[in-house]
Amino acid sequence: MKVLRTPLDEATVRSLKLGETVYLSGPIVTGRDEMHIRALEYADEGKDVPECLQGAVIFHCGPIMRRSDDGSWSVVAAGPTTSARMNRLEPEMIPTFNIRAIVGKGGMGRETAEAMRDYGCVYLAATGGAAVSLAEGLDRCVGVEWEDLGMAEAMWRFEANSLGPLIVAMDANGESLYEKVNSSLVRDV
Repeated sequence: MKVLRTPLDEATVRSLKLGETVYLSGPIVTGRDEMHIRALEYADEGKDVPECLQGAVIFHCGPIMRRSDDGSWSVVAAGPTTSARMNRLEPEMIPTFNIRAIVGKGGMGRETAEAMRDYGCVYLAATGGAAVSLAEGLDRCVGVEWEDLGMAEAMWRFEANSLGPLIVAMDANGESLYEKVNSSLVRDV
């Protein structure tokens, strides 16, 4: 088990091994389809993209948030979204924003795995159905970008404190636990 501090550097990411358990502390942003689409459109158009996305850990999550009387936000639940929905977007997101880790559920495709290998990024699998437990690791909401996209699609910025456990399910060498399981199932048929 490793406890890692974000932002992650490339050497740390490349040292992570398939199947390893990690916990994350430090800055993390959430992002689903609409956040990815907007970020890439803004980058293509030369518009400002929030600086927090550079070198980020992106959690594929549409958190349930609660606003306090003082205007601050707190997270109620933060379950991982099925990452395959972002398969067409991540191969461009990773190099454009130097993404170092993606947290989600279900894994991602070969093209994303190749981008992870080429640019130094890992996929960390979170347990589906553990939204309240995972929310406990998102210690403090430090802001929100693109709130007009709606609560689930906005980019929420968190200071995480031992977010996890997360499993290195796709490493920076292009290896994938999902592909290993699928290939063993095919051999057994």
